[in-house]
Amino acid sequence: MKKTLPAIIVHFVSITALIIVIGVLGIIATGTEAEGNEKFTGELERNITLRILENDTAKEQGYLKELLDAFNAEYAEYGITAVDANMDQYTDLETGGPYGYGPDVLYQANDALMKYVDGKHILPLPINRLDCYSFVSEKAWKAYHSTTGGQTFTFGVPVNIQQPLLYYRADLLPDNWKEAWDDDKNGIPDMIENWTDLYRYSKQIKQESNGTKYGYMKSLNDGYFASGYFFSYGGYVFGGEDGKDTTDVGFSKNEGYIGAKIIRQLATLMNLECTEDTITRNSYSRMAQGTYFATMTTPDVYTMFVKEMVNAGYTEAYAKENIKTVDVPRLPKSGDLEDESQGFIDMTVMGGVNGYAISSYTKAPNAALAFVDFATSYKMISRRCELLGISPARSDLAEELGGLNEIINNNLDSGSIYVMPSVRALAQVWTPLQTFCAKLADDALTGKNAFSTMEALKSGTQNVDKQIYDAIHTLGSA
Repeated sequence: MKKTLPAIIVHFVSITALIIVIGVLGIIATGTEAEGNEKFTGELERNITLRILENDTAKEQGYLKELLDAFNAEYAEYGITAVDANMDQYTDLETGGPYGYGPDVLYQANDALMKYVDGKHILPLPINRLDCYSFVSEKAWKAYHSTTGGQTFTFGVPVNIQQPLLYYRADLLPDNWKEAWDDDKNGIPDMIENWTDLYRYSKQIKQESNGTKYGYMKSLNDGYFASGYFFSYGGYVFGGEDGKDTTDVGFSKNEGYIGAKIIRQLATLMNLECTEDTITRNSYSRMAQGTYFATMTTPDVYTMFVKEMVNAGYTEAYAKENIKTVDVPRLPKSGDLEDESQGFIDMTVMGGVNGYAISSYTKAPNAALAFVDFATSYKMISRRCELLGISPARSDLAEELGGLNEIINNNLDSGSIYVMPSVRALAQVWTPLQTFCAKLADDALTGKNAFSTMEALKSGTQNVDKQIYDAIHTLGSA
């Protein structure tokens, strides 16, 4: 049967449209791979040395050496040797990379790595070639996404998920905690389940010891950890659908300013060391000595607490039995640590995704990608968990390990972890926020009472937002 002219035209338009759609989808689907493949040919460079920048904990606990030795044995036939870059863990690739002084592969948090995207200092990666690709959640990969010209590229490979955890000494719980500190009779001490009871117990320890011992202790000027109190009541860093709109700074937004009240109350449990970095530095040894009952820090430093307890005379087995880590306690809905009448809300915490990136200045991109693939394999991430106590981004391993590892992965997926925005402007957040938190703690401990009302707390938090905005848009950091 002959087709009419209109039918032929419709058929032609339909075919043309289909070709266009397929072409567009092809660009979207292969955009990341095509961009990465410009240098990632799949052919390994021979007889080269890769410089690997890892964090200090990985070095101190012997993990980096194991990783390098294992990789070098695997790739010896190609003449590829990976070595410690012997650089500070916070080495600035932007400064040294163009002159040949940077590492080939670097491991840092997502916000630290993604600041290098603007100047094209790190390479977009063909992540679907990696063994870990299908085992890492989209939320974790998203921390390393950057969109340009409608296409999304991935610049890092997730290794572990970071979120604050509560560390405590189980042997320093009161003997009668099951009777006096387990109101819901669920077999879990109330002081590790909610901040109201942790506040009450810490207050008791400080009073009974005349200030020689403390319950919960933390450097309250640390913005990374303190920010969670603001987030939990509706605050945020930057607005926008992707959390990267630097024209909208929001620590005070909604009822975020209530977090300032929580920080001020927590300070009363401590001493003036909480206004600066002293507690962060001495928390490992002070918990080992029994001076502190609990603190908050990230999962990857568990071995440091164990090491300090061994140094204090305990056996390693005793240390591992009594240094406990749990998800952060719940906060009172009322926003007052002395009022639990309205019940509790889950705490939203600042977190991040640590991972590997590859320098744009490397002369061996394919060998570097092989190293990243090896380092993020099930075997090596499993060993990293064992030695460093990290919470793996690989879901297969997190599920196998279970417990807190699975909880942290779920927290990331549910949004209880507020992932640090991967924008350069984040660097302008910390000084105003940390200065304000230090002032809150000092205000409570010295009796200055400049922030004793909710109006003053709200105004102070709004001023933090303004200072951050001005720093970003005056200095051109956005």
